[in-house]
Amino acid sequence: MMMIVVVALIGLVIALGLAFSPWPRRRPAARHVDRLVAPPPPLPDSLEGVLTGQLLAGEISSRQYVRALERIAARDERRHPMSVPRDYRP
Repeated sequence: MMMIVVVALIGLVIALGLAFSPWPRRRPAARHVDRLVAPPPPLPDSLEGVLTGQLLAGEISSRQYVRALERIAARDERRHPMSVPRDYRP
C-alpha cells in the first residue's frame, strides 16, 4: 500500500513539473525577421493630439504650441459659449 502512494506522488510531481515548466521558444528564422516590424503608432483623433505630436517631434516650438491652443480655445468659445447658471439661494 505504501509503495502505491509513493509511486502516485512521484508521478504527480513529474506531471506537475512537466505541466508548469517553461518550454523553449522557437526563434524566428533570419528571413522572417524583416516581417517582424512594429506597427506604426495610431494617428491622433483631435487637433490637440496633432499639435502635441508636432511639439514632441520638434516640428513646432513650445510658444507656437501654446498660441495654437489659445486659438483653438478662442474658436471653441465662439462656437459653443458656456453659460453659467445664476446662483439661486433659498
